[in-house]
Amino acid sequence: EAQRSLTMLARLARQQLQARFRGAAAARRRLSTGLNYGGLSSFANAAAEEKKKRRMNESTVEKIVPPSNYFGFVVVPQQRAYVVERLGKYHKTLEADWYMLIPFVDKIAYAHSLKEQALIIESQAAITKDNVTVMIDGVLYLKITDPEKASYGVSDAIAAASALAQTTTRSEIGKMTLDKTFEERESLNRTIVHILNEAGEPWGIECLRYEIRDIIPPQSVRESMDQQAEAIRRKRVAISESEGMLQSDVNIAEGGKRALELKAEGEASAILMKAEATAKAVRMIAEAVDKDGGEEAIALRVAEQYLEAFGNIAKESTTMMLPSNAADPSSMVAQAMSMYREIVVKQKKNDKKLDDEEDDL
Repeated sequence: EAQRSLTMLARLARQQLQARFRGAAAARRRLSTGLNYGGLSSFANAAAEEKKKRRMNESTVEKIVPPSNYFGFVVVPQQRAYVVERLGKYHKTLEADWYMLIPFVDKIAYAHSLKEQALIIESQAAITKDNVTVMIDGVLYLKITDPEKASYGVSDAIAAASALAQTTTRSEIGKMTLDKTFEERESLNRTIVHILNEAGEPWGIECLRYEIRDIIPPQSVRESMDQQAEAIRRKRVAISESEGMLQSDVNIAEGGKRALELKAEGEASAILMKAEATAKAVRMIAEAVDKDGGEEAIALRVAEQYLEAFGNIAKESTTMMLPSNAADPSSMVAQAMSMYREIVVKQKKNDKKLDDEEDDL
């Protein structure tokens, strides 16, 4: 019998070793399959992502197990609600306090948390109005407002709200083009909250808000969007450069115009100043002429200017045109003085005429 027992133990140990070897072989096959479908990194990343999602769902949704061993006395913690059945029928809802129940007659059938809960809506594929498939996920914030409806209106209110949020998101995405999904994210969030509140009222839950986390288009669409954005940026740069060049040309033209205006104003001022100086000189000469020896002084001045001009003729040009009496300067002076006397006489007549008109007035 002892030998038979040892034989049976050895057989069991051998079976356990074989089972371990088979498990190790299966693990190697799964690993090789993961390598064939994208490499070790993608396989590990997918597993880590799945574990992360599961951990997030477990950490954000609070699952409360109804107490069983209460022996007729129960204490309800803050922000919790217990649904009590009496003989299998709904009796009442217990809020935060202590209560006495009838053993074997009253039963705590359901327990709910009244806190606001964040429910992670897993990433899902949705097709837009322009037939582009996008991956979209979000976060749903809700709370239980009526524990009775949450217990008897639906089997699992949280799971029902999650499924409804997913289907509503796909439905609303299908009504929009790809560009509108990025532009009207706030409007999409409000629409989903409104639909969830209408559907969740019989379930005793209230959707406080819904936030879309990511909208991920396909790689080809992302590349096209990047190229479009780059083209828009280049267009803005080209417009800015052209506007800068236009402004530069306008500034240059305005500067040239202003320079010409200033130059013309300068020339006009110079001509005016020269005319005023000439008029002043003429008045002074006229006053000097009326004095004794004025005509002789003018004759001397005219003779000097004649000689000076006659001496500069050969310097300015090789061709000279001389008057017939170039050797007799006195005749030129006499002619100039006769012209001057005629002008003086006419000026005096005009002055006398003006004085007579003023006297008549």
